[in-house]
Amino acid sequence: MRMRTFALATIAAFAAANLAVPALARDTVTFGYQLPLTGDTAQYGQDFRKAAEIALEEFNKGDKPFTVSIVFEDSRSDAKEGVNIARKFVDDRRIVGVLGDFTSTVSMAAAQVYKNEGMPQLSQTASHPDYTKISEWQFRNIATQAQESPFNAAWMAGSGIKTVAVIAEQTDWGQSVVNTFAAAAREKGLNIIFQENFNRGLKDFRSVISKIQRANPDAIYTGFFYEDGAQFLKQVHQMGIRTPVYSTSAAYSPKLLELAGEAANGLRLTSNFLPNSPDPDVRHFVEEWKARSNGAEPGQFPAQAYDAVRIMIAAAERAHPDVTRRSLRDELAKTTDFPGVTGKTTFDADREPQKVLAKVEVTGGQFVPAGE
Repeated sequence: MRMRTFALATIAAFAAANLAVPALARDTVTFGYQLPLTGDTAQYGQDFRKAAEIALEEFNKGDKPFTVSIVFEDSRSDAKEGVNIARKFVDDRRIVGVLGDFTSTVSMAAAQVYKNEGMPQLSQTASHPDYTKISEWQFRNIATQAQESPFNAAWMAGSGIKTVAVIAEQTDWGQSVVNTFAAAAREKGLNIIFQENFNRGLKDFRSVISKIQRANPDAIYTGFFYEDGAQFLKQVHQMGIRTPVYSTSAAYSPKLLELAGEAANGLRLTSNFLPNSPDPDVRHFVEEWKARSNGAEPGQFPAQAYDAVRIMIAAAERAHPDVTRRSLRDELAKTTDFPGVTGKTTFDADREPQKVLAKVEVTGGQFVPAGE
């Protein structure tokens, strides 16, 4: 009887162990994510992390042969810190791919490390034209100013605009806004009659606005993020100026509407994400975001981060079971028509995303598709 009891217990233990094997046998693929979690741009990094966590949870709860983990590191939007993080990530042999950083400046500084060490890097927001030229290891899934500037110049020209005032923040990204738009404007017959840069975080735009008013352009083209954008639009409104204002997708955020109020009405800008889209994937992401954000809608940048993580995971799925830095990089390069919430993404031979831009206008305090 004792022998029979012992045998049954052994069989039961063996069966229980076998049932546990599939869970224990799942591989873990690890990515690094460098992003600003503190400092002046922390709100962007915190949004990226939230979007990444949504993508992670969706994948890991599925019936997959591996799980995904992400190591988050705070760059504070500082280039030196970004380089330090890059060195830390390349030294961690678990990490096969990296996401981030937020700004082009920090992304490009870190890219030098990833280039030398052979680490795939996918930024959700680095839009400087030179970022992907650094090496074969750099990718992005956001439209660049090389795409946005011609699109906006054509939009203005088609609206009968002839003269334009241009202002942009004094950063690498801001300079790319100015340079690419100037080239596109010339091709479309637009005349830039005023141009000025400002330091990010400027509180008083009135002197710049007065100069623009004296120049009397048909339209104003801006390179700013939502904080500066809201401040600028409020002061333009307060000064009674009704000149049309155009901007890049960097200004697209529900926070701009909240901070600028009625002064945001009439702003025209480009985007490839609209939270009120009927697309089921967009609706799902928006619902998940609202559940974690006290009902607030996501802007384009969190949507870009959500897609970036999913693009990286999809490349890892294709490379599995041999997910290395090289195999992941090669599978990223093969990304074709990835169905993201920011539209389909295909990387060309230069690892640039081929995306469709849309015209958006603020009407009644909401971002809506703009008319021609």
